[in-house]
Amino acid sequence: MPDTAIFWPSPARETAFQQWLGALEGPHQLLRASLRPASSDASFRRYFRVDAVSGCRIIMDAPPEKENCRPFVQVAALMHEAGLNAPEILAWDEEQGFMLLTDLGAKTMMQCIDREHPAANLDLYLQAVEALITWQKASRPSVLPAYDEALLRRELELFPEWYLGRHRGVAVDGDIRRTLDDAFKLIIAQNLSWPSVFVHRDFMPRNLMIPGVSAESRLGVLDFQDAVYGPITYDIASLMRDAFLSWDEEFVLDVTIRYWQKARAAGLPVGDDFGEFYRGVEWMGLQRHLKVAGIFARLTLRDGKPQYLADTPRFIQYIRSTASRYRELKPLLRLIDQVEGISDPTGFAFGRV
Repeated sequence: MPDTAIFWPSPARETAFQQWLGALEGPHQLLRASLRPASSDASFRRYFRVDAVSGCRIIMDAPPEKENCRPFVQVAALMHEAGLNAPEILAWDEEQGFMLLTDLGAKTMMQCIDREHPAANLDLYLQAVEALITWQKASRPSVLPAYDEALLRRELELFPEWYLGRHRGVAVDGDIRRTLDDAFKLIIAQNLSWPSVFVHRDFMPRNLMIPGVSAESRLGVLDFQDAVYGPITYDIASLMRDAFLSWDEEFVLDVTIRYWQKARAAGLPVGDDFGEFYRGVEWMGLQRHLKVAGIFARLTLRDGKPQYLADTPRFIQYIRSTASRYRELKPLLRLIDQVEGISDPTGFAFGRV
């Protein structure tokens, strides 16, 4: 049987939670004894599931000193306006960081994927593409934070600080610092050359929910609180170059082309040349993978969550694959190979040919 025990960081927070839940029990017809853990994520948020007279509900526990729930509330409203299947907020205690939500189901898209047969997953990915286009069509400026140069650079700096410096023990100075600065300048310029839309920022199968038999027919969308207004290339890069799952390029191209065709038909600014768009997706993916390698190192070293670092080789392969395609990124490739101890048969080594 699954463990239903819920552990609290302090008796005071447990008491506050029980009082809050008790006040909701009657109005929302909750079956309090059914409370059990649902999931946690890379942040300090965690989730519980509780049965109600009609269906299930989700409870978010987000300590206010560590998590700001306002972006979650704002983006949830934007997603409902756009016509997406996102959680509905039934109750929110902002001061204490407790929230009652509708339940989008217990099975993620990731749990339904057949890793051995890419084509068998095409329908799921096309459903994800439809949700993504629905989200992007609702875009308008000055609503979400801008995914601007400062934010792109701040994210990229997670790689030298946490992955290279703290995880690998590399001194980030001299030639190494110059190589990173040159690469980061190119990456930022390429990414900012694309038009902006609403960006989920973690649009991948772990955050997409399979609807139940009697529930919504559309995929549910979760983990959207970090949404921004930025390059249209981002979310499709996130979907097809997954943090926890890799596909061969044939399947990646197939889905990306289908997305591009549907996006063009919907009037989204993806351009008329798929080759140029795919280049943009690769460069956007490169920024994301450098960032996430840093984040996963930080989760291990600072937050005590070592399970994330197990996926780092996937990111290094993504980074190397993209850097190897473009001549201007060869210095970055040589740096990565040096750090990872990879012997390149072409003769590249950091700092020389």
